[in-house]
Amino acid sequence: MPFSHPLPGSRDPSSLLAETMKAWDGHGDIWVFGYASLIWRPEFEAAEQRPATVYGWHRALQMRSRVNRGTPERPGLVFALVHGGCCRGMVYRIEQKDVPGQLERLWAREMPTGIYDPKWLSCRTAQGRVKALAFTLHRKSPSHTGPVPDAQMVDILRTANGRYGSTLHYLMETAASLKGCGIRDRDVERLVALARRHALTT
Repeated sequence: MPFSHPLPGSRDPSSLLAETMKAWDGHGDIWVFGYASLIWRPEFEAAEQRPATVYGWHRALQMRSRVNRGTPERPGLVFALVHGGCCRGMVYRIEQKDVPGQLERLWAREMPTGIYDPKWLSCRTAQGRVKALAFTLHRKSPSHTGPVPDAQMVDILRTANGRYGSTLHYLMETAASLKGCGIRDRDVERLVALARRHALTT
């Protein structure tokens, strides 16, 4: 399976996939935690999905995107799962027989450069806890921006555009999908309000 060369501060994606597969060890179904685009564009087959909450991590629009939602000259932003707080999202169950193929598809999308740190996190659902694979971002990663001032955020939302579209479109799609799932995220809502206040969207 082809991967790009790892970015500075990242790890080899093939090795990370091998480690994740080893942790699974072929036993049973697996769960995947989605907190942004995996909710509205999962691109893998799931046998079941549930609302879920992860504690100790939060959703933040603090990851540079130099290809998908921006360019090297004008980077955009995407959401990342960053340490601290809590995050409501969705968990997706992949049946045991489908795990190898579906996980490779997921890796090709989420981990082409190995910038994420995949972790197995405990997720609370109405039907009980499940351990799910989540793509987290270390605060020391060169792709982690930290908090972005509003003026800079507005400029990014106005101008950043990559192969999958703009950062603004990504934000609005994520906000709509969270609302559709009955998930409230005050920071996401604040960013949408910021974009509307500057007439970037209706």
